[in-house]
Amino acid sequence: MYYVYVLRSVDFGRFYVGLSDNVERRLNEHNKGKTSSTRFYAPWELVFVENFETRVQAREREKYLKGGSGKEFIKRYYLGL
Repeated sequence: MYYVYVLRSVDFGRFYVGLSDNVERRLNEHNKGKTSSTRFYAPWELVFVENFETRVQAREREKYLKGGSGKEFIKRYYLGL
């Protein structure tokens, strides 16, 4: 099982979209500064998770959420902006 997840920076309000087979481990890595793109915005909180049967399906969803329409979708439905 693969997961697409959205994190929100507690201090900065930024959000991050990622893909993993273990969301708990990835959130821990983000909060410990092990990911260069999120290191300076920690701590992070999990906003939502979607699960997929295959990595290909999860990657397609991740790509959508990282694009313009996907970012607007996240802001509107999950962040309440």
